[in-house]
Amino acid sequence: MKNELVIVLDFGGQYNQLIARRVRECNVYCEVKPYTMPLEEIKALSPKGIIFTGGPNSVYDPASPHIGKEIFDLGIPILGICYGSQLMAYTLGGVVETAPVSEYGHTEVEVDNKDALFAGVSSKTVCWMSHTDYIAKAPEGFTITAHTPVCPVAAMAYPEKKWYATQFHPEVMHTKEGMTMLRNFVMDVCGCKGDWKMDSFVESTISQLREKIGQGKVLCALSGGVDSSVAAVLLSKAIGKQLTCVFVDHGLLRKNEGDEVEAVFGPEGPYELNFIRVNAQQRYYDKLKGVEEPEQKRKIIGAEFIRVFEEEAKKIGAVDFLVQGTIYPDVIESGLGQSAVIKSHHNVGGLPDVVDFKEIVEPLRMLFKDEVRKVGLELGIPEYLVYRQPFPGPGLGIRIIGEVTEEKVKIVQEADAIYREEIAKAGLDQGLGQYFAALTNMRSVGVMGDFRTYDYAIALRAVNTSDFMTADAAFLPWEVLSKVTNRIVNEVKGVNRVFYDCTGKPPATIEFE
Repeated sequence: MKNELVIVLDFGGQYNQLIARRVRECNVYCEVKPYTMPLEEIKALSPKGIIFTGGPNSVYDPASPHIGKEIFDLGIPILGICYGSQLMAYTLGGVVETAPVSEYGHTEVEVDNKDALFAGVSSKTVCWMSHTDYIAKAPEGFTITAHTPVCPVAAMAYPEKKWYATQFHPEVMHTKEGMTMLRNFVMDVCGCKGDWKMDSFVESTISQLREKIGQGKVLCALSGGVDSSVAAVLLSKAIGKQLTCVFVDHGLLRKNEGDEVEAVFGPEGPYELNFIRVNAQQRYYDKLKGVEEPEQKRKIIGAEFIRVFEEEAKKIGAVDFLVQGTIYPDVIESGLGQSAVIKSHHNVGGLPDVVDFKEIVEPLRMLFKDEVRKVGLELGIPEYLVYRQPFPGPGLGIRIIGEVTEEKVKIVQEADAIYREEIAKAGLDQGLGQYFAALTNMRSVGVMGDFRTYDYAIALRAVNTSDFMTADAAFLPWEVLSKVTNRIVNEVKGVNRVFYDCTGKPPATIEFE
């Protein structure tokens, strides 16, 4: 299926994937490409529009990323953002200089000309600025369409050529009317109709998988998380019993989670596939005995998963394809253009070395997380799996400070279940980024009834975040925290105190270890 396409050319901006997400919110397919992409390849893709990202460099520095003037001869609408706007100005004969006054943060921008980009936008609008250079003189043919007291060219346009530029970032939520501007560019300037819909993605992907795999055997490591669950269901719809899913229950899942996964994907579930559940809880507890150092715990949990999976894979024998739930942020964060590599992703860390297979299948590779959830709903996966709270690979192993034991796992499972239940009852579950209970290694004196206790303290965590790179502690209503505290202390044996973590990221991480 051929969709309308907008390309984001990455010049090292930290918001590259956010721009692509915003374009897709307009139901227009968008991909991030390196700025070094050859012109012939761009032409071959026939994009309806091109967006230049921001970046940390100065365009007048010869070592900074540049692009040939020929891209402006393609007749394709172009939007330059921040560094991208300066690059457009510089390449087309304008002047870019170090700004006398840098701008960073919320800035009131005055719109001088209601061109296509600013249709429906207020005359004075709050935008997010982040620059030390500025466009001192717009290139010939351009009209200045917005300014601030210290930035003479906050936006410029050459409507006849369909070239637009903003010094500010319309893609971030801090730019109040940024989504209107991006929608104006994508729909009105580029002429997109919006044909990127999840129902058509599901239909075309199932068809492509069926054609690619033929009669081949497929193996999937199923965690029960949204990415692996959606990937498994897509494969199930395409090839049925040719798919084998291996679910390793390491005993570090949340309360009842292993049974919930089996209820959906097991023999009694609605999907046609082979499901293998490995109850390896005791193996993990034995391996983790006496281990307190966080990184060592992570390595033990990861290595043991590979061993368990390898044992199951050997029983199955050679397969043609191995499924991975890689999603688009994984691809982008692993490095595109001049962007920093945030983290190298490999969804099933190390598995290809121990599984005999011919090719990897990644059906979600081009989707963002919110799109994966939409696909999940389209496929009929239960909402509690689709909207499952983010959960780290090592599971509760990194939500238990110090040594992991079966007793401690039970404590944190019960406390976490109470916390999640009360958050849902209060109607707060859809508005929070992530929330969970963790078990500290602190024990303290308490009193329950007429008896002295010496028990553990539970820490509750709730954060708001859009990207999980940074996060703010959520301000939960005291009545909710009070109810959760009372229930945990009364219902969970071994706990006599409850704390609430008020720390953001940075300086803390979202998880405890």
